[in-house]
Amino acid sequence: MALKTVPTQPFPDQKPGTSGLRKKVPVFRQTHYVENFVQAIFDTIADKGGQTLVIGGDGRFLNRTVVQTAIRIAAANGFGRVLVGQGGLLSTPAASCVIRKHGAIGGLVLSASHNPGGPEGDFGIKFNTRNGGPAPESVTAAIFERAKNITAYRIIDGPDLDLDRLGDVTVEGMTVTVIDPVADYAALMRELVDFEAIRALFAGGFRMRFDAMSAVTGPYAKAILEGALGAAPGTVVNAVPQEDFGGHHPDPNPVHAKDLFDLMHGADSPDFGAASDGDGDRNMIVAPGLFVTPSDSLAILAAHAHRAPGYAGGLAGIARSMPTSRAADRVAASLGIRAYETPTGWKFFGNLLDAGLITLCGEESAGTGSNHVREKDGLWAVLLWLNILAVTGERADAIVRAHWADFGRDYYTRHDYEEIESEAAERLMQGLRDALASLPGRSVAGLTVASADDFRYVDPVDGSVTERQGIRIGFAEDARVVYRLSGTGTAGATLRVYIERYDRDRLDADPAAVLAPVVEAARAIARIAEITGRSEPSVVT
Repeated sequence: MALKTVPTQPFPDQKPGTSGLRKKVPVFRQTHYVENFVQAIFDTIADKGGQTLVIGGDGRFLNRTVVQTAIRIAAANGFGRVLVGQGGLLSTPAASCVIRKHGAIGGLVLSASHNPGGPEGDFGIKFNTRNGGPAPESVTAAIFERAKNITAYRIIDGPDLDLDRLGDVTVEGMTVTVIDPVADYAALMRELVDFEAIRALFAGGFRMRFDAMSAVTGPYAKAILEGALGAAPGTVVNAVPQEDFGGHHPDPNPVHAKDLFDLMHGADSPDFGAASDGDGDRNMIVAPGLFVTPSDSLAILAAHAHRAPGYAGGLAGIARSMPTSRAADRVAASLGIRAYETPTGWKFFGNLLDAGLITLCGEESAGTGSNHVREKDGLWAVLLWLNILAVTGERADAIVRAHWADFGRDYYTRHDYEEIESEAAERLMQGLRDALASLPGRSVAGLTVASADDFRYVDPVDGSVTERQGIRIGFAEDARVVYRLSGTGTAGATLRVYIERYDRDRLDADPAAVLAPVVEAARAIARIAEITGRSEPSVVT
């Protein structure tokens, strides 16, 4: 093997978004494209010589190829050791766990999360820093600047490694350790939730269905749920990770996990249903006959977290992304702790977690987490739910309805308008910004606008300011609409419209009926059909 310096030219489109660099697979397969971006990441890491780096991904198409490339570039750039998941696999929360446990300087997480995979699907590369969390904006900006000016990359010219064999190999003086991708994560879960109580729950006949969506969480769920906790064989379905996720969209919601959703609403449903996404950081919770919104799930976990050993001492605080419903805020108030509202993107929780200001955090897009790692964690959320069910002896649907009785109900939905023309999306958002001052006092669909702003976040830890994070419209009738453009897609633009309405008395009404006036107002204020040509959203969750 020999070290090579390869001349290259920059690609103009390598600007990381909220979750790293995401593009279609054919874009990443361009000559030098992966190498340029990985080298740009490494060039921004100070004092990397001799340090430990973690590499792994969700197993989607191109995962193994990029793992091999990244290892060879790491060796050429002076890292001392690389920890890589067996088969190139590491769920996103497990990667965060491994970085933190082994004192790594950071890690490459290869994933496009819940986006489809396959030769024509999506791929992504994200850099997580020493704390195990996604790189902050200052780091991603530096990576982009380097990528725009790169002229060469360094790489070891040699054969591929056997990623399926556990143990150490050496690449030009750098140790590559292929690790069990589940072991460190499973050990951490034992510290946080009561495995014995959950084992007793399953031993008593408790039935569950976990849909791993042919994605990376399958091996973790099989090892922990069916292995360590004794759930019946077959509890975990779609458990083998596939490069194209079995041809499905690995997003855990009632649309893309419809089989699980329908099962849980059937006559003989299991006691509990859950799913996780492509890279294992998101979750869907379904009680018998009842879908639990991610916003409600965060609030319920916060209210009951003390029942798990890892949180018995209480919570320091709770944070939610701005578009997430205000349900968690009500729990925080009842506990006498602070609730924080952050922009969308898990990296914004990182400062709060590192400063000890919060213990739990979450976002409406099915991500929930705590201070155990610096990523959202789908399987952890499921295990915490199981801990609560085991300790309380209550059914999941009863837990949800008791929560509504105590706190009221935040009816909630999200409308996604996918792959709309970028120009139209920007024109819609600018139109909203231009109208902000004139909206308060306006009556729309029987609702009265009480407030309107463009969310601006000032980080309470470092004082950094993040502007233009979404248009918020508040109504006098305790309803709210949020508009923002998503940074997780790879084609066109995705307009997300978040719609919620709080009710203290109507706890079991049809959400569509309760939210209908707010939906009408949201469409009218933004002129969605007129500007985008879309009369209906692509996906409603």
